[in-house]
Amino acid sequence: MRESIMLVSMISVLLAAPPALAQRIHAEHVILLHGLARTERSLSTLENHLKAKGYKVLNVGYPSRHNPIEVLAETVISSGIERCRNNGAVRIHFITHSLGGILVRYYLAHHDIPELGRVVMLAPPNGGSEVVDKLGKCPPFRWLNGPAGDQLGTDRGSIPRTLGPVDFDLGVIAGDRSINLFLSFLIPGRDDGKVSIENTKVDGMSDFTVVHTSHPFIMKNRRAIDQAIVFLQKGRFD
Repeated sequence: MRESIMLVSMISVLLAAPPALAQRIHAEHVILLHGLARTERSLSTLENHLKAKGYKVLNVGYPSRHNPIEVLAETVISSGIERCRNNGAVRIHFITHSLGGILVRYYLAHHDIPELGRVVMLAPPNGGSEVVDKLGKCPPFRWLNGPAGDQLGTDRGSIPRTLGPVDFDLGVIAGDRSINLFLSFLIPGRDDGKVSIENTKVDGMSDFTVVHTSHPFIMKNRRAIDQAIVFLQKGRFD
């Protein structure tokens, strides 16, 4: 009897939920894309926070070291969108780390997503990275980062530099702390150990903010996570 009463109460709460809230819970999906030489596990903390806010989350793992950006963008993002649509997505957001942001820029430069919501990029090399300029030809670097890593330099022919301004709702979060002084020595200006703050920016972005953390850990930083969720909700950072 007690269990029956509890079940009826739960159903009543769900039925009484505001329609807008119910729609968001069931229709707003977030695709997470990790960075170069990382895995989907690196975004698990962010994934858990998003789920706690009611979003459906697709945390995508992909072979970032084994294919160029063009191939990764077409295969990984197309597959992710299809999976969201099959699960009833009405609105599809993206939160990316590092290389993941360039995959989204490349895909959206060549495709429309009717359900596209907002995009948040964590430490994206939107202007490329001087680390690639200086170390890109070294065999250990090429072995570790693969063909996509070789495409992230700051020269005019690099993939980030050829994509142009963005025309979607984008918030960029940069880090200003480095735990790799050698790599920071190769980067002019303030940086996160892999990308300068200036090179995280891109023309057309809607908002920009800096958090005190490093490139490898920005996706676990609570301030960055909170700001990313605020941007999905409001289209701006606090």
